[in-house]
Amino acid sequence: MDSGSGIVFDFFAVEYELSLIRLDNISFGYPNCGQVLKGLDFVVEKGDRIALTGGNGAGKTTLFHIILGLLTPQSGRVLLFGKECREEEDFKEPRKKIGLLFQDPDDQLFSPSVIEDVSFGPLNLGMSREDALAVSRKWLDRLGIAHLEKRVPYELSGGEKKLVALASILAMEPRVLLLDEPMAGLESQAIKRFLSTVEKGDFDAVVIITHMPQMLGSLVNKKLRLEEGKLKEVLSPTDEPLC
Repeated sequence: MDSGSGIVFDFFAVEYELSLIRLDNISFGYPNCGQVLKGLDFVVEKGDRIALTGGNGAGKTTLFHIILGLLTPQSGRVLLFGKECREEEDFKEPRKKIGLLFQDPDDQLFSPSVIEDVSFGPLNLGMSREDALAVSRKWLDRLGIAHLEKRVPYELSGGEKKLVALASILAMEPRVLLLDEPMAGLESQAIKRFLSTVEKGDFDAVVIITHMPQMLGSLVNKKLRLEEGKLKEVLSPTDEPLC
């Protein structure tokens, strides 16, 4: 303290970057199915590129849904960008910064044309129609599906739907990506475009649920496996079975 000037200096105040996502002691179970998550801890920091693996029914998708408030944990805390989220209202702002790609693209596509689906999010974020169309076309082009702009989403193939759903997430320019099996149903060239797009994107963090971690290569810098309700880190992104 500088008693002469009357100014108080807090020598313990140190600037630091808060975790983007933090789950503390999360437990969750479905009726008649037992506990899926059991005191799970999970932290996503800026710069993380995480591959999340685990067997079918391990709770990987459940984990994503809890992060965004689509499911409510039975115990534990959810903190997004440094703020605890409990009620629906708490999740509204963080959802603008976190893009979630659902495992089934039919859960995300609902508009009469591809371009309307992709531009829906940017428009809801307050972009002008001109800007929303421009950013939507940018991501359609980067994913190699610009030619689908006027198509009806439900008439597309499974792989095409997946890429359109991904474009709809990227068009909102989120800080964090949560991608649930994004490569499922994609042909090899589409997988290469997806990997290149994510690798070159300006995202603070990316978490990818996948049964094909070997396909991610150098894109990821951390690999976690969800097993028996908790996460464990795998030392190498390539030294684990596919599921």
